[in-house]
Amino acid sequence: MFLEFGRDICGQLETATKREWLVTNGIGGFASGTIANMLTRRYHGLLMAALQPPLGRTLLLAKLDETAEYDGIHAQSGNYYPLFVNQWSNGTPLAEPNGHHHINSFHLEGTTPVWTFAMANALLEKRIWMQPGVNTTYIYYRLARATGPLLLQAKAFANYRDYHDTTIINDWQPEILPIERGLRLHMHPEAVPFYLFSDKAQLSPQFEWYEDFLLAEEEYRGQNDIEEDHVYAAQMRVILHPGETLTIAASTESHVNLDGDKAYEERLAYENDKLDRARSVFAVAYPQEIQQLILAADQFIVARPTPADPRGRSIIAGYPWFSDWGRDTMIALPGLTLTTGRPEIAASILRTYIQYVDQGMIPNRFPDEGEIPEYNTVDATLWYIEAIRKYLAITGDISLMAELYPTLIDIVDWYRRGTRYNIYMDEEDALLYAGEEGVQLTWMDAKIDDWVVTPRIGKPVEINALWYNGLKTIAEISRELGEDPAPYETLAARVHAGFSRFWNDEYGYCYDVLDCPDGDDDARLRPNQLLAVSLAHSPLTYQQQRSIVDACGRHLLTAHGLRSLSAEDDEYAGHYGGDRYKRDGAYHQGTAWSWLIGPFVEAHLRVYNNPGLSRSYLTSLLQHLKAHGLGSISEIFDGDPPFTPRGCTAQAWGVAEVLRTWRLTEKD
Repeated sequence: MFLEFGRDICGQLETATKREWLVTNGIGGFASGTIANMLTRRYHGLLMAALQPPLGRTLLLAKLDETAEYDGIHAQSGNYYPLFVNQWSNGTPLAEPNGHHHINSFHLEGTTPVWTFAMANALLEKRIWMQPGVNTTYIYYRLARATGPLLLQAKAFANYRDYHDTTIINDWQPEILPIERGLRLHMHPEAVPFYLFSDKAQLSPQFEWYEDFLLAEEEYRGQNDIEEDHVYAAQMRVILHPGETLTIAASTESHVNLDGDKAYEERLAYENDKLDRARSVFAVAYPQEIQQLILAADQFIVARPTPADPRGRSIIAGYPWFSDWGRDTMIALPGLTLTTGRPEIAASILRTYIQYVDQGMIPNRFPDEGEIPEYNTVDATLWYIEAIRKYLAITGDISLMAELYPTLIDIVDWYRRGTRYNIYMDEEDALLYAGEEGVQLTWMDAKIDDWVVTPRIGKPVEINALWYNGLKTIAEISRELGEDPAPYETLAARVHAGFSRFWNDEYGYCYDVLDCPDGDDDARLRPNQLLAVSLAHSPLTYQQQRSIVDACGRHLLTAHGLRSLSAEDDEYAGHYGGDRYKRDGAYHQGTAWSWLIGPFVEAHLRVYNNPGLSRSYLTSLLQHLKAHGLGSISEIFDGDPPFTPRGCTAQAWGVAEVLRTWRLTEKD
């Protein structure tokens, strides 16, 4: 089994709490936690329901604290085994009880976390998964080994709050009512009711606040709210005999399937279908690490219903805290959908986002609250064109191109004459200028109050690489559709000539930004210029391409991605942590990003034409699947060794780019 841990990991809080699991439902809802079953983030919980898919994410069921009584003969007079652990901030012991000491092993079955608890000669298995398409989490137990009955009890801790918030004891008067095979929980008058069900356990209503759960990761991240209170809302009690199972379901649905075996079979069938689809794409058999990433890829694909398409799709940028972002969606789309044999999902996403194009721009992100998308991005639309190019190359779907073509032409027109935030084409060199004071427009978009950490106002290198690539792409699409490609070929030629301004012959790589507000060109070494090499249409000579790859390899490459700024720069920050000012101040000033391994590997393949050598740069990220977000790729890492994972535990474009470039470097 690829992803499995024994007592050496599970029995130590330091290691068991640093490894986090994630399950999702395809509509934005999720459940997540640690191997130790201890809450360390506000985003941990057994049911984080998407009440307005794919957003409106609301914590409903925080956790189950289970205990078992067993002595091999009499279930009600045996030894007491806590199977949970909590960390407190109110002066009680730092962490108690030591439930993690009873975890014999942990592994993933697909994306399903599986614990095996050992109690004398008894083994109790526990699985957690979500039903696709609905806000339902299953918690399933099986007494795999015993010589007598086992009494299993649990306290169910409920809540009702936005997933970005924390709850402090208040005046709620929850209505917790018995229903057939479960409980109905209505936490306060404005809340949406939800349900706890069981196939055989007795569920009894309770109401008691448990205060001061310490959220250690929020404390590390410098958050103000580092502790939380939850409502002890229900008690579970059941006696299991050897071989018996127990199903618990937490759901916003009033009726669920309580046949746990069948529900789990459906979950496995769902995941096996995703693996079968991917096998049709890969030329040779893929290793277990890639299989795990194929399943991880599906976790980011979510429903985004629109009036024009109730079955519309989008991509969650990262778990546990991001929504669907336009830039991230388009960068991740090829790896998550085309590389995994799901082009129909890609087409749905492209159609979904075309509905939101406004003044030549697709949204940067959809807010967690409210209906008005934010358009503060210069490159999301250019990445949209690149996603279309990759889709067309895989599918040859001319009909979709014809559907999107008028909007693509309109996008070019808007960028030429000017759109929001001072984005326009400079007629002198045909390069795109973007930016104004107080606005962050590129992917290096950290902003703290009024401080834009990396404003990059002017003509950024990757924006103009995407601009050139986009114009060449639209010319190709025009030709395919029988339209005149000449206007776009001519404009692309002008951009190609203007792009020569980026080359810094003294340093042997490109300027990061031209025509900055102070009149200078920014010569800092950043990874953005790799896109001028990796994109299908490059405006650089072969020697320039190779020089860039070598410079980025020597100064920016880490085991887990590329630094956002050279370590030799005076503003380099090699550690990501602390309060918001420290974290966001380092976010693009040295922090290493997993997604950048994609452009680097593709650029390396282009200049060296050695698939095996290029693929070798992915090795450490595949090993990383066993740390932080289990089975997935983290968002960022410290720029300094040992390159500790930080940020989101599961990031869409990190997973996507590893998958895409693994396939790209495959030897058919």
